[in-house]
Amino acid sequence: MWAELCRGGTGMEAAAALSREAQRRVSSPPGGCEEKNPPERKVYMDYNATTPLEPAVIQAMTEAMWEAWGNPSSPYPAGRKAKDIISAARESLAKMIGGKPQDIIFTSGGTESNNLVIHSVLRHFHKVHASEGATPHFITCTVEHDSIRLPLEHLVEEHVAAVTFVPVSVVNGQAEADDILAAVRPSTCLVTVMLANNETGIIMPIPELSRRVAALNQQRAASGLPRVLLHTDAAQALGKLRVDVRDLGVDFLTVVGHKFYGPRIGALYVRGLGEHTPLYPMLFGGGQEQSFRPGTENTPMIAGLGKAAELVTENGQAYEAHMRDIRDYLEERLAVSSSQPRGSGCLLGLLVFSAS
Repeated sequence: MWAELCRGGTGMEAAAALSREAQRRVSSPPGGCEEKNPPERKVYMDYNATTPLEPAVIQAMTEAMWEAWGNPSSPYPAGRKAKDIISAARESLAKMIGGKPQDIIFTSGGTESNNLVIHSVLRHFHKVHASEGATPHFITCTVEHDSIRLPLEHLVEEHVAAVTFVPVSVVNGQAEADDILAAVRPSTCLVTVMLANNETGIIMPIPELSRRVAALNQQRAASGLPRVLLHTDAAQALGKLRVDVRDLGVDFLTVVGHKFYGPRIGALYVRGLGEHTPLYPMLFGGGQEQSFRPGTENTPMIAGLGKAAELVTENGQAYEAHMRDIRDYLEERLAVSSSQPRGSGCLLGLLVFSAS
């Protein structure tokens, strides 16, 4: 499917081709005579919501179901096979985002990852600064996903935290670094801003924001103030543009598999997990995922996520270039229809898949 994308097709076209072939076989009458009218061609246009599974991902998941059905914590072959698959998937995710495997925690999806970040930062603030009587303060922007907005609103309703929702610029749709920094208070403990917006396609200035937060933290350390941690939800960026946690400079990064042809499972990157950056479990159990996210691992889903990450690493650059050409063509046609000069950049700063 990635190969089809890079040649100018779409992932859904590949999936639809398989579906059409299956329909042809089922609908063919005895004797091999096919119907005269082929099935109607369908076009899928909701990739921001979810992507179809890449066939190689389905294969990886199927193989894991057959061959790695054992408990990953068990010492017998099927268990060791499952553990090896999980380790390989962790390596693939780390490579995709430029991080370290030991900093990757598998979760059920983006909502859990985002809630885990908020929960952890809140817990850490109360643990370290409980004697000061301060209320932890969070900063986000007004266009975040509900899995960020609603947990933060809940904290405000419960009177356990304060939250500032920074409006995005009316000029470019971005959460400007100046506006984010202006909202910082002495008790600010987390800034969470998505990497790319799921509705507008706007790419947020996370690298600039991380540099300025790092400089601010040096000043805050000298004054005994808590370090401001930085989180970005990269759900809509992964698989569509290059994502490297070293360039972004974030402490936390959310991964969502079903946005880049993987299964509905997620992961959380935590820079220097447990040492440089705090993380506190929301669940308690068998000690899996370094006890930060216990529960017997879903080996087939993790295998699929690892394969999808591997495909992003291998093909992402070609896919991004192809989609950039399509975006530029769209901009050119829009410019012609609106008499706007070509090259005015009306779509610059947008993800290569989105021009809404």
